[in-house]
Amino acid sequence: MSAKRRLAPRVVTRPGAAPSLGSLLAVVRTHHPVADLSLVQQAHDEAALWHAGQTRRSGAPFLTHCLAVAAIVADVGMPPAVVCAALLHDIEDTNCPPRRVAEYFGHETADLISAVRTTRLDEIPPSALRIGNARPAPLQPTREEAVLAIRLADRLHNMRTIKFVAPARQHRVARETLELVAPLAKAAGLADVGRELHDISSAVLRPTVSAWAVTPRLLTVLTLLLPAAQRARWHEEWNAELGTLPTRRARTHFTARILLSTPRLTLTLRRPASLERR
Repeated sequence: MSAKRRLAPRVVTRPGAAPSLGSLLAVVRTHHPVADLSLVQQAHDEAALWHAGQTRRSGAPFLTHCLAVAAIVADVGMPPAVVCAALLHDIEDTNCPPRRVAEYFGHETADLISAVRTTRLDEIPPSALRIGNARPAPLQPTREEAVLAIRLADRLHNMRTIKFVAPARQHRVARETLELVAPLAKAAGLADVGRELHDISSAVLRPTVSAWAVTPRLLTVLTLLLPAAQRARWHEEWNAELGTLPTRRARTHFTARILLSTPRLTLTLRRPASLERR
């Protein structure tokens, strides 16, 4: 195993696809080949039971978030008990009886879930900042390291799906991630996750100009080629039609047509009225 562990799983995470229980178990088995994985299976089933009917802002089943967080934690090399806590890290937001987790998974897992929910990232002690720093395998984390791994995994998946959050919250979370969470991940030796958190946060705070933003601006510029008396009319018509188009591609094609036709339209509108009547 490399000295620096990855926090962004390449095996279990694919663009547009959520990790499955099978892929999660495969990653846990890679780092802990002789471990009993029945507890991870049980934690998955427990999360599926209590999160049934819950959805993310994206519309995806909430269980996909539990699996994604657990997959990231597993890829760090965390043992099955910590992977179980990752699967169940949001179970307190369900109707699950308070003592059920301790009864089925032990007080250590229940306490870890509670710590994940109550520990502030800026209170993480320096001793926890060594998850990926040349640790021997298999990894036997301290409580603080386990909490940090789950918190970072939770933030990473939330950042990957942040486009479904309200803009104001996007900026608030991205700012905190850029200033606190990404440096924390890098200090813990998780360079890949720190880089990804940094890149996503930067994109939120300094978004690239999309076609949706470019096309109205370009149409406004094109109206400046028209006679002053005609600009308001054509600006209104173009933007009204633009607003009816459902996709970015359709809006881009419409703007391209306007761009090509504007010179001829300009000549027509500037033609003296006497020539129009001939």
